[in-house]
Amino acid sequence: MLNVFTLVNGRLFQEEIDSLPALEHVRPVWVDLEAPTADEKRWIRERFGLVIPDDIVDDDLEESARFYEEDNGELHIRSDFLIDDDVAPRNVRVAFVLHESVLFSVHAEDLPVFRLLRLRARRIPALIEDAKDVLLKLYDADAEYSADTLEGIYDKLEQVSALVLKEKSINDETAGQALAAIAKEEDLNGRIRRNVMDTRRALSFMMRSRMLAAEQFEEARQILRDIDSLDSHTAFLFDKINFLMDAVVGFININQNKIIKIFSVASVALLPPTLIASIYGMNFRAMPELDWAWGYPFAIALMVASVAAPFIYFRRKGWLR
Repeated sequence: MLNVFTLVNGRLFQEEIDSLPALEHVRPVWVDLEAPTADEKRWIRERFGLVIPDDIVDDDLEESARFYEEDNGELHIRSDFLIDDDVAPRNVRVAFVLHESVLFSVHAEDLPVFRLLRLRARRIPALIEDAKDVLLKLYDADAEYSADTLEGIYDKLEQVSALVLKEKSINDETAGQALAAIAKEEDLNGRIRRNVMDTRRALSFMMRSRMLAAEQFEEARQILRDIDSLDSHTAFLFDKINFLMDAVVGFININQNKIIKIFSVASVALLPPTLIASIYGMNFRAMPELDWAWGYPFAIALMVASVAAPFIYFRRKGWLR
C-alpha cells in the first residue's frame, strides 16, 4: 500500500496511490509504504529517483547500518515501533529515508503510532511543517504510545496482585493463569524498554547529524527527557513482576508441600501397624486362632490404636491443617 501525505493549510492530507500517473502530480512531504509491492517500488524509483532494496526492513541488519548518511545527503534510519496486540505484542522494524526533503517510510504492517500521527495531523493545524517534523512527531507519538502501554501493564499487574495477594490460598489452575499473565506483561515490558532505547538512539543520531533546526532540536531534547522518565517505570515494573512471580511460585510450593505432607503422615501412621503385624505373625508356633481365640481381634485392635495415636498427636500439633 502506497500513501502520500501533502501539506494543505498546515494539515496533512492523505492520498492513496494506485498508479504512477497519480503519483506524478503530487508534491508530498511524507511517503508511506506499507508492505510495498514491486510496482510501487518502481513508481518511487521513477518519480523520486530513490531505490528501495528488498531487504530494507530486515531484522538482521548490522548495527552500523541502522543510522547513516549517504554522500548525496540521504539520511537512513532503522527504528523499531511497538504494537501492543493482545494476541502477540511485537516490535516492527521501520525504515526511514529522508530524500530531497521528503520522508519515506517502509514497514511490513500498519502501526498504531502512524495512525495516531495521521489523526493528530488532520485535526491540529500547523503541527507539521516539513519532513523532519514528521519524523520527530512519529518518535514523540511512539514515546507516548509506550507510556500508555506501561499504564496498561500497571492495570494488568494490579489484577494479578488482587488475585495472588488478597487470597489466603490459590489452587494450581489459578496459579498457572497468574504465571501466564505475569509472563506476558514481562515480555511486553521488555519490548517497551527495547523500543524506547531504539528511539533514544535514533533521536541522538538526528541531533548529532545537525539536520535539525533550533526548534526541532529542542523538541528532540524534550522527547529524550520524556523517554528518560519511562526508564524508572520499566525498572519498577520489572521489580513488581519479579515479586509477583516469587509470590505465585511460593503458593505453588505450598500446594506441593501439602501433598507431600499427606504422604509423609500416611507413611508415618502406617509404620506401627506394619510392625505389629510383622511381630504378631512371626511369634506363633501354630495358627493364632488355634492357640488364642482372641488373637486376630486383639491384633486388629492394636493396629487400629497404633494408627490413631499418631493422627491424634499430629492433629494436636496442628500438622494436619
